[in-house]
Amino acid sequence: MRRAVCSGSFDPVTMGHLDIFERASRMFDELIVCVFHNVKKKPFFPVEQRVALLQEASAHIPNLRVDSFSGLLTDYMREHEAQIIVRGVRSVADLEYERNESRMIAHLDPKVETVFLLTSTQYSFVSSSGIRELVTFGASVRGLVPDCVERAIASRQDG
Repeated sequence: MRRAVCSGSFDPVTMGHLDIFERASRMFDELIVCVFHNVKKKPFFPVEQRVALLQEASAHIPNLRVDSFSGLLTDYMREHEAQIIVRGVRSVADLEYERNESRMIAHLDPKVETVFLLTSTQYSFVSSSGIRELVTFGASVRGLVPDCVERAIASRQDG
């Protein structure tokens, strides 16, 4: 079985993320989307809510499952018998960062390969941090995030 992992904070999940998930799901038998807690960032949504939003947003992808973890990605990969990491790349800056990350992962576990997928043009400017900034200033995120995320943002602002 070809099992791949796509990990990130997904805070919040965007249409760009979903585009990568949909495309990657056609390449592998199973795609595991892992939400992790990034200690460097103050979360917009708690991990449990991000998992729930990802499950709802990706329900149309039959071979995708959502999980969460903390710790080293290589440990998670071994535990779930996955040897491929999928990473979305929007820009040269993303590629530089992801290339260095993939080399660190290869140092920890040489059996793990990283596959880079270019983000589709219509989502190349969309990032979770950009979404959070738009929300902070009350701007619309319609079309940039799945409907369930837009509703979660609205209920957060109402509460």
